Amino acid sequence: MTQAIRISTQGAVATVVLSRPEVRNAFNDEVIAELTEAFARLGDDARVRAIVLMAEGPAFCAGADLNWMRRMADYSREENEQDADKLAFMLRTLYECPKPTIARVQGDVYAGGMGLVACCDMAVSVDTANYCLSEVKLGLIPATIGPYVIRAMGPRASHRYFLTAERFNAQEALRIGFVHEVVGADQLDTKVGEMVAALVAASPNAIKECKKLVQYVADRDITRLLIDHTVKAIADIRASAEGKEGVQSFLNKRKPNWLTAQ
Repeated sequence: MTQAIRISTQGAVATVVLSRPEVRNAFNDEVIAELTEAFARLGDDARVRAIVLMAEGPAFCAGADLNWMRRMADYSREENEQDADKLAFMLRTLYECPKPTIARVQGDVYAGGMGLVACCDMAVSVDTANYCLSEVKLGLIPATIGPYVIRAMGPRASHRYFLTAERFNAQEALRIGFVHEVVGADQLDTKVGEMVAALVAASPNAIKECKKLVQYVADRDITRLLIDHTVKAIADIRASAEGKEGVQSFLNKRKPNWLTAQ
């Protein structure tokens, strides 16, 4: 059995590659299990400072594998729930990975693949990619990926594209905020590289805490409880070793130790 994904590390950057181009990198149990393990392991690896999620072939991810869907067609209600729980756990593992993640989208993204892109902190898309939340055409709903896709594109765009299952292009994905950059194929690696360089130049601990801050604060009312949380967060980071090192290096006009150690 071949691996559903490939993982490589160069310096402080890990790359996770969806490697089933013959089925447009569609999901099945194997893909879900391997992605869950990969992002859990890389998230705990102190040597890794950033993770790029990419794919081989013309499509980034086409959603559910047809053979997997055929098996699910005969599942009981309980079996369906257990199966969906594994996908939900994988998506949450990616979303909550303590390392910053970038989706390098070189081709079309459909259904469950939209969840993968939405769970990454950043997304760079080739200008020829198309996007689609096609579930309602099959009598289904994008439930498991929904929390992440809605956060990425907003509720208004989600109302349209969840309900119509229209295909939309990369420029529309950029307009609604689902991706951050749209570039030609020859510029895809350059743009991803620029983002990676920015990530590895920053404090590893600050990156991790910033990611947690965004996820905690997003869509919450600005209450006294939220303000107290942010006060404690800045006090904690200022008192941390990297916080102190960062301020001292700035004041003394030298590189911080997380850069000199590379």
